[in-house]
Amino acid sequence: MGAAVEWSTDQQQFQQLAEPHRYQLQVHCYRMLGSLHEAEDLVQETFLRAWRAREQFEGRASFRNWLYRIATNACLNVIASRAHARRLLPDAYGPAAHGPLTGSPPGEAEVAWLEPYPGMLVDEIVDVEPGPEALYELRESVQLAFVAAIQQLPARQRAVLLLRDVLGWSAIETARLLDTSVASVNSALQRARATLERIGGAREQLSPTATDERQRELLERYLETWEASDMDGFAALLKEDAILRMPPWIEWYRGREAIAALFRSIRQPRPAGGSRAVLTSANGQPAFAHYTLASDGSAFQAQAIQVVTFEQDAIGALTAFLDTGLFPKFGLPTTLPL
Repeated sequence: MGAAVEWSTDQQQFQQLAEPHRYQLQVHCYRMLGSLHEAEDLVQETFLRAWRAREQFEGRASFRNWLYRIATNACLNVIASRAHARRLLPDAYGPAAHGPLTGSPPGEAEVAWLEPYPGMLVDEIVDVEPGPEALYELRESVQLAFVAAIQQLPARQRAVLLLRDVLGWSAIETARLLDTSVASVNSALQRARATLERIGGAREQLSPTATDERQRELLERYLETWEASDMDGFAALLKEDAILRMPPWIEWYRGREAIAALFRSIRQPRPAGGSRAVLTSANGQPAFAHYTLASDGSAFQAQAIQVVTFEQDAIGALTAFLDTGLFPKFGLPTTLPL
């Protein structure tokens, strides 16, 4: 009980103990919920719950693990109570589209989309040594394909997989956190792993990724061709079976030619120099912040954050998040001067 007494009445001391765990907890909540905004809120709620329950902390588990217990259960409560239990990407909803975009993108009330996670926040996470059960490195466990895949798991299976395979907790620790049996944890983990294998999301590195040097070449060429509106040159960077997603548009596209045709139709009225792209990072992957020239020609306005996935020696997937509210979260301005 001594550990609890030391900070039970001192909010500043409690904050000093809790704050170093903020970004670890935030990325854990992000993996659970698929939403940066919800993850930020849940970390604040976790700290508040921990402060209110501080006298119940008896030191039998580490303070870090106690916070994870509170955060995980808070996430499970959110998933159980919200209308959208899963945040997915467009390709989880149906077959690839053909032809131009049609209609209007669905609103938040219809579809809750997976959100990207700023790379600068990944860099804030102290690289705590995971337990011996861990199968994923930090950057693997935040990559877009992995986070999108685990959203398709039932909530408790998702929690078990993250605690066991990402954080490296033992079956006994996980069972205690979830107030269940070791046998139940092992069964949930087995089912979660089988599901990920079936949907092809068990590891991001399902096919060899491009070398660092090749990635740099592709990113430089991407920037050159995009800003020059050279769609033929841009298409040459894509794998033949590359995919393009653009939430909140539910349409998604597969294939180099289909993607190039869509971009040509979207960018046809736009002259060279009518857009800017700024290199950033999301989910431990390269990304571009896209800006387009305002109608009055006064500045470039935020348009999308596009996450780039490499496969072998080409770009295998592009995921453009058309939510300009994400730009401040990435430390990016919403306008660029001419």
